[in-house]
Amino acid sequence: MTSTAASFCTIAAEPYALAVSPASTALLIIDMQRDFMEPGGFGAMLGNDVSLLRVAIEPLQALLAAARKTGLFILHTREGHRADLSDAPPAKLERGHGKTRIGDLGPMGRILIRGEAGHDIIPELYPLPGEPVIDKPGKGSFCQTDLELILKNRGIRTLIVCGVTTEVCVHTTVREANDRGFECVVPADCAASYFPEFHQMALRMIVAQGGIFGWVSDSARVIAALG
Repeated sequence: MTSTAASFCTIAAEPYALAVSPASTALLIIDMQRDFMEPGGFGAMLGNDVSLLRVAIEPLQALLAAARKTGLFILHTREGHRADLSDAPPAKLERGHGKTRIGDLGPMGRILIRGEAGHDIIPELYPLPGEPVIDKPGKGSFCQTDLELILKNRGIRTLIVCGVTTEVCVHTTVREANDRGFECVVPADCAASYFPEFHQMALRMIVAQGGIFGWVSDSARVIAALG
């Protein structure tokens, strides 16, 4: 990202460079939660290799530090439900026929229940005071949340979208944001999936047809700009 004017920068990205104003840009970090990221959490209990997600932590730590230094607006999300599961559709609870489901007791408390240890964000990326945390009941960050209201109240037009998993919550959020008129750029090394091939395909889908859903860059190019 290089400076083009006092209030605008240009992010080197695919399918082409994106001019943005830092004042109207936010860093959105999706679902970097213990239940997804740590051994013994819900993701691991489903048979996934959590190390495939943890590769995103270090690049995202660097990007988060640069964003904080620059003064970008920063938000975090967590997927999870009320303790009584009244906001969890039965179809979601029943899907997969797994032995352990949302709301059941796991090693870090009840799985994906707000307030439980596993529902919280990993220590490496923990929000600072003043960084909003959006608790969402679904995959998309806009569904049944006040995210859009917060972004519009802050005059945000561009989102740097990071987190897990690339093809599920990140991709759903990018699609939702696109339909609401936001520009989205995804730093590829700051997102991850339990399935590397899904990660790559999700990124390709974002930039297809001239950027049908947004742009893809990487942490180094964004950090260089913020610097």
